[in-house]
Amino acid sequence: MSKLSNTLLLLSYLQNGRKYSINELSEKIEVTPRMIRSYKEELEKAGFIIETIYGPYGGYVLKKNNILVSSTFNEYDLEAVENLKRENPTSQYLEILLDKIKMILENRSEPTTKQDMNIYNILSRAIKEKRKVEIEYDSLEKGLNLRTIQPLELFYLKDGFGVAAFCEKKKDLRHFELKRIQKALLLKENY
Repeated sequence: MSKLSNTLLLLSYLQNGRKYSINELSEKIEVTPRMIRSYKEELEKAGFIIETIYGPYGGYVLKKNNILVSSTFNEYDLEAVENLKRENPTSQYLEILLDKIKMILENRSEPTTKQDMNIYNILSRAIKEKRKVEIEYDSLEKGLNLRTIQPLELFYLKDGFGVAAFCEKKKDLRHFELKRIQKALLLKENY
């Protein structure tokens, strides 16, 4: 198979939420462990967050909050669930599912610009490697200011991505909206 199809196959295995060792994946995909590492790097470049668990029982695990989650639902899915809800008006499950699909469709927040995707990738790498990041942040109160942060987790906000991080300037945990980060520089310094 081609590199692309093998990379997608790796992604399909990891999407079930299970931890796989490199040897297990290399047997399943029928490639060398070195190629599995290469496919993992390609997925990470595309924005997927794959955790590496070290040790004798280690392996790869796909983080649940990946950027392509919201692309799994579309307007046809919404219409289908709305039709099911009309047929089963008392179904609480369909009501919850309908709300989730609406929320995802209304708040699609994948990074759309090259700059947003670049910042997302820098923060994702910093989290993985436990490295500090210097950001130029557009604060509502004080305008643009320079901050050094220790990013901990990327997540969805109502209208875009956010990062939870320890802010060295404020000496506290803060949430930063990615759309308000003008520049991000991955530092060599670990935390």
